[in-house]
Amino acid sequence: MALDYRRFRGEDKYISLLGYGIMRMPKAAEGRRIIDQDKGAELVDYALEHGVNYFDTAYNYHGCTSEEFTGWALSRHKRDSFNLATKMPVWMINSREEMEAIFEEQLRKCRAEYFDFYLVHNFSSKNLEKEERLGVYEFLRRKKGEGRIRRLGFSMHDTPAVLESVVKKYDWDFAQLQINYMDWEGLSAKAQYELLESYGIPVIVMEPVRGGALAAGLCGESQAIFRAADPGRSVASWAIRFAASLPNVLAVLSGMSDMEQLQDNIATLSPLRPLDGREYGVIARALDAYRKSAPIPCTACGYCMDCPFGVDIPRLFALYNRHHGKGKTVYLGIDCRVIGGEHQAHRCTRCERCAKLCPQGLDIPALLEKVKAFVAENALDDINLLHPEEGVRVIGGPPAAGP
Repeated sequence: MALDYRRFRGEDKYISLLGYGIMRMPKAAEGRRIIDQDKGAELVDYALEHGVNYFDTAYNYHGCTSEEFTGWALSRHKRDSFNLATKMPVWMINSREEMEAIFEEQLRKCRAEYFDFYLVHNFSSKNLEKEERLGVYEFLRRKKGEGRIRRLGFSMHDTPAVLESVVKKYDWDFAQLQINYMDWEGLSAKAQYELLESYGIPVIVMEPVRGGALAAGLCGESQAIFRAADPGRSVASWAIRFAASLPNVLAVLSGMSDMEQLQDNIATLSPLRPLDGREYGVIARALDAYRKSAPIPCTACGYCMDCPFGVDIPRLFALYNRHHGKGKTVYLGIDCRVIGGEHQAHRCTRCERCAKLCPQGLDIPALLEKVKAFVAENALDDINLLHPEEGVRVIGGPPAAGP
């Protein structure tokens, strides 16, 4: 079966319904953000061979190395076989000269003469004043006029009101939104999607599986609900199909970090079987079970990283969600030790840098306090969990492995 495609508005241009997000690629070493080139290239090659033609990167992904990897991996293929998308990191620039320099750097890193799709990265209320003062939109429109950008859009994690103001003020070819069945009502994804649909602006979906939270990160009860409803399909496929079933969606991005995820997503959309009424009911039941078990809605996007004080925020939140209410205190100790004492919640100074960068609007310092308190409350006498660098011993076994 062949992968599904959707036609870009007003063009004889077809985009694969599955897009590859180059933000969670296999890493060269644990705890580092450098991409394993051999494994990454294997994934990119397989994706292209099986019809994926949309590849999304950004200046800051993988510690500012994603664009370079993407350019190298894709340059081994014919230029007309893929669509390349990247983004302008407005929060990193303070002058038009810096904007020009970053754009030229991106072209060099991506080994490209033009970008098929280019986005203002996280166009939000926090950056509106800077975007207007620096003339970001006008700069990028000029690049489009020069042929260095083929289609201009933006990504956003904000309110429907902010989205509408941006849509009304500027002329866009497409937009990228966080859409998944958890955020459809809770974070107003439905309202934002419908607004763009009313303006005829195609949507690229990001975070359809919420950084894995709607796959392996689901609680056992939620996973059981999905598997009982369709034993032959993966849990993640439900989230992918939810986003892909929306008619105004051009592509669904997935940050696939291994071959199993890639093959599963390709199979899910080859071709797409849109959700029916019964299946929406299945999702509602599974979502209700999940919400009762995962108190921190972190997508592990990594925007909050790197913390200047070393706190590994996404992994700590994942640890908290994994163990909260489950009583697995011994396993909690092992996880804390693997993360390492230098990356624990107690190192947070409440500088608020992470909270300002979080697309979900999470109060990260307050949540880290919850993690810190949870670890302290669940610590066994023989396990020092708050400060694992001082030594951790797991009861009934040898010392846990180091970070």
